Amino acid sequence: MVDIGTLSLIILLAMFALLAIGMPLGFASAFLAVVTLALKFPPDLLFGTFGRGPLSVLGQAVYRQMTNYVLISVPLFIFMAAMLERSGIARDMYSSLNVWLSQVRGGIAIVTSIMAVIMAAMSGIIGGEVVLLGLIALPQMLRLGYDRNLAIGTICASGSLGTMIPPSIVLIFYGLVTETSIKALFTASFLPGFMLASFFLIYIVVRTQLNPSLAPLPAPVPGEPRGSEKGLMFLGFLSRFTLWLAGVLMARALFFTVTGENTIREGLDPIPLGMVSDIPWIAGTFVLALILIFFVVGRERTNRGWAMGKGLIAPIVVIGVVLGSIYGGITGITEAAGMGVIAVFVIGMLRREMTFDIVWDSLIRTLKSTGTIIWVTIGAAALAAAYTLVGGPTYVANLIVGADMPTMGIILVMMVVFLIMGMFMDWVGIVLLIMPVFLPIVVRLPAEEIGFLGSVDARYIPIWFGVVFCMNMQVSFLSPPFGPAAFYLKSVAPPEISLTDIFRGFLPFIALQLLALAVLLAWPPIVTIFL
Repeated sequence: MVDIGTLSLIILLAMFALLAIGMPLGFASAFLAVVTLALKFPPDLLFGTFGRGPLSVLGQAVYRQMTNYVLISVPLFIFMAAMLERSGIARDMYSSLNVWLSQVRGGIAIVTSIMAVIMAAMSGIIGGEVVLLGLIALPQMLRLGYDRNLAIGTICASGSLGTMIPPSIVLIFYGLVTETSIKALFTASFLPGFMLASFFLIYIVVRTQLNPSLAPLPAPVPGEPRGSEKGLMFLGFLSRFTLWLAGVLMARALFFTVTGENTIREGLDPIPLGMVSDIPWIAGTFVLALILIFFVVGRERTNRGWAMGKGLIAPIVVIGVVLGSIYGGITGITEAAGMGVIAVFVIGMLRREMTFDIVWDSLIRTLKSTGTIIWVTIGAAALAAAYTLVGGPTYVANLIVGADMPTMGIILVMMVVFLIMGMFMDWVGIVLLIMPVFLPIVVRLPAEEIGFLGSVDARYIPIWFGVVFCMNMQVSFLSPPFGPAAFYLKSVAPPEISLTDIFRGFLPFIALQLLALAVLLAWPPIVTIFL
């Protein structure tokens, strides 16, 4: 029998060795799970009674992961992202955003970041976003003479925002493994995700203003509205959209009023924007939109603005269906994913773009992506169960706590481990292998000592740590040598752009991600503001 310290070192070195020779993470983890038990328990205990003993623990752990209902949301979100990528919804959204920002310095890079945020809020998938932005935005930025590093970094960093912005699949897996409320994780990650996106936008604006040669302005299109005229058209577009939205909300509130469903009852939360007290505010918004359309903007400008910006409507509807149903308390995560798939499919049918080939190709891609995730989940769950059975988490916890480091010192060590593991390992494996070891340690730390500019409520420590972990994984998508965003972009980039060029373009954006991570560590209340 091998002692737990030696066994931990063997597992760590063997994992790196197996990954280095190209063995898939799922199979490497499953193999090491069996090796762990073989080194710790005698053969007669392992194989003496079928269905009982240490080996049965592996089967139970895998079964527990595979039968979790929320796991169904993963293939649904992947399927939705695949259909979005193949349909024209994303391209029309890019065109509409580009209309409003085409004459702004660095406008195409800004449009790319905003589009990435919207796509992240629709599906939470990373790889598809990077590929789609590489196909749509990269050729246009290179054609207009944008700095190559700026273009590459913008696409890959923005395209990986699906890690942080709900409905993030990383957050879903974290919630599954740690039994943390996924809705609370989505709520907590909302502000940090948009903070990171704002860092990217501010960097693009400041850098292109300081060095205009990095982002030349395109030649003006004859007849294209400019200045205040374009601003009025955008106001008209927003006014018409607000008019339609207020009309739908008014009909909804009146329906709840007639049916008596919006009465205040003890133990039940009020219906968001569906109570009787909400009707005057909705009516006022409706009237204000009418005033803006008829007396400020004008119907003709409003019609032109609507034609220029209507490509944004479909993505907003999808976001409203997915996130609105979750935060409105209408459905759970899995049902919201299914509603998102239906919304994308119906919109594609109405646009006459949803063909059998697109659906079939999206299903095949979903099958491949989900299969990869499932195999990693099976292997990592088995290894995590085996390591827990032999006392690994207790050993690591005692090792870290026994080092007599301050609370933030322990957390910073964990951050370094996450960053290093993220350079070599898939995020699914990190969630399943490391989180069961680290989270119990963090929960035991004094809550008042977490952070430098404020502390976190002890109830919210698992949620805060989950958001911090996701920010680490955000960095891992750009980290060499195996940063997946680089390989996603390389698959669609021109041949003259090498992997070295792509990783070089990442450097400023990795610094921005580390800055965002530092904010979460120094000021934990930013995660719990909306909780």
